[in-house]
Amino acid sequence: MEPGGDVIAELAADHRELEALFEQIEVQPVDDPQRRVLADRLTAELVRHTVAEELHLHPVVRKHVPHGAALVDKELADHAKVEQMLRDLEDRNVDDPQFNDVIAKLKFEVASHMREEEHELFPKLTAALPRERLAELGRLVRRAKETAPTLPHLLLPNAPPANKLLVPGAGLVDRVRDLLNNRTTTG
Repeated sequence: MEPGGDVIAELAADHRELEALFEQIEVQPVDDPQRRVLADRLTAELVRHTVAEELHLHPVVRKHVPHGAALVDKELADHAKVEQMLRDLEDRNVDDPQFNDVIAKLKFEVASHMREEEHELFPKLTAALPRERLAELGRLVRRAKETAPTLPHLLLPNAPPANKLLVPGAGLVDRVRDLLNNRTTTG
C-alpha cells in the first residue's frame, strides 16, 4: 500500500487535520488576522475533501454498500449545508461578530458529519469492499484532492459524470485565484 493508505485511512486523516484546523482557529485572539488565514486553509481542505468524496467515494457507496443511495443522499445534503456555511464565512472578516458564529456552527456540522462517516459509513464500506479496492480508492481520493477546487462552488454538479468533467477546471481556476489574491490554502 502506498503512503496515505486506503480510502478509510485517507479520509480519517483528513478528519484529524480538519479538527486540528478548528482548534488552531479557536486558540487565536478573536480579531487576529491569523484566524482568516486559518479559515481559508480550513475552507480549502474541506472543499478538497468533499470533492474527493463526491468524485470517488459516493459512486462506490451507492453501488456496493447496502442502502448506499440513502447514505450518499445524506452525505450530499451535509456537504451542501457545509458549502453554504463556507460561502458565508468567505464573505466575513475576522472582526465581524458573525465570523465566530459561523466558525462554531461549521465546527458542529463538520464534527457531526465526520462522526457519522467514521461510525456508520466507513464500517459498511470496509465490509462491502476488498482491501485492494479500498487502497485503489485511497489513491483516487489523494489524486482528486490535488486538483480539486479550494473554494465552494454551489453550482458545480456533485454527481458523475458532470462533476468529473467540471471539477478539475474549477480547481485550476481556484488555484490561480488563490495565487493572485495571496490566499493561503496549504499548511
